[in-house]
Amino acid sequence: MRTRHPKARWTSLVLAATVVGGLTACSDDGKSPTAAKSSATHAATAAPTGAARNEPAGPTATDVRDPVVAGELARGLNTPWGLAPLPDKDALVSSRDTGAIVRIGPGTPTPTTVGTVPGAVHRGEGGLLGLALSPNYANDHFLYAYLTTAEDNRIVRMTYLPDQPLGQPQVLLSGIPAGSNHNGGRIAFGPDGMLYAGTGEAGEKPNAQDPGSLGGKILRVTPEGKPAPGNPFPNSPVWSLGHRNVQGLAWDSTGRLWASEFGQDTWDELNLIRSGANYGWPVVEGSGNDPRYVNPVAQWATDDASPSGIAILGDVVYLASLKGERLWQAPIDGSTVAPPKAFLQGKYGRLRTVVAVAPGEMWLVTNETDGRGSPREGDDRVLRVVLS
Repeated sequence: MRTRHPKARWTSLVLAATVVGGLTACSDDGKSPTAAKSSATHAATAAPTGAARNEPAGPTATDVRDPVVAGELARGLNTPWGLAPLPDKDALVSSRDTGAIVRIGPGTPTPTTVGTVPGAVHRGEGGLLGLALSPNYANDHFLYAYLTTAEDNRIVRMTYLPDQPLGQPQVLLSGIPAGSNHNGGRIAFGPDGMLYAGTGEAGEKPNAQDPGSLGGKILRVTPEGKPAPGNPFPNSPVWSLGHRNVQGLAWDSTGRLWASEFGQDTWDELNLIRSGANYGWPVVEGSGNDPRYVNPVAQWATDDASPSGIAILGDVVYLASLKGERLWQAPIDGSTVAPPKAFLQGKYGRLRTVVAVAPGEMWLVTNETDGRGSPREGDDRVLRVVLS
């Protein structure tokens, strides 16, 4: 039985909410365990633009090269989820199920646990999820984390310095709905210095359209966890709404936010995010051409994607796919993308997180030990991917 939690109250958020009832037991692989196989075509498509975006022309991809695996940075990881690059070229990786934070990278040949985040509770898809390093890390030494607790999902921060104990977490934002499925969990600092978080509707579809819920949203807060200046709704952390389960956030060269989203049984999505915009869930899955909602710029059959993390290099979007077991490449073309192309299909299993770490280089996290994969010797891994 799913525990219900009090909603965070943002009473000054004024928004017409469309609510469609019904619960779903869908996983972050996209499909319901009891759903019939989708009859949608198994080809990625650039989706029609639908509702007017009023967007500028936007960038054009400048570095469309094939991604290839150039090496293995870590192996033997337990349910890795988030990855935060460090200034010294190493990185921190979260373990969803254990709540541990592990240091990996060229300077740490053997993965080393630096601490465990108290209060993180693994249930279903929940646990210790996204990580992000403070933009001012050199001075404040803050590490941010998104985690599931016994009551909710929340964002915390703690100090991290090499060779010192992990600091005690300070709660910055709580009351994000939690459930066995659809917890969101990705956090990232934008070019504006604000912290963005992708949340899920926690299996309760109405959360996505509910102005009083933090579920099914993209949130934007200050580094202290307060609603960020310039947010579209006064005194609210909500940046966009109408999302099912957002686990990928990345910015292009002009500072525009892109996000990946798990569909239910038909379409997974890549969205170009606008402040205050509504992306339609649960009324619409994929392109609905309903003027109330913004269509995705690309969509995939759920068997082919279930995209979690995304990265942008040279104005090319890369999507790490779980059920699809492949890395999708989608070059940005103005306010849409060129037809996506798949790489690494079936070679490394489920792919959870991809992070740009340098020009022409990404780190890719596999996810075979999360209970839905088929772990092989050495799983899970962090792979070094370069553009060839």
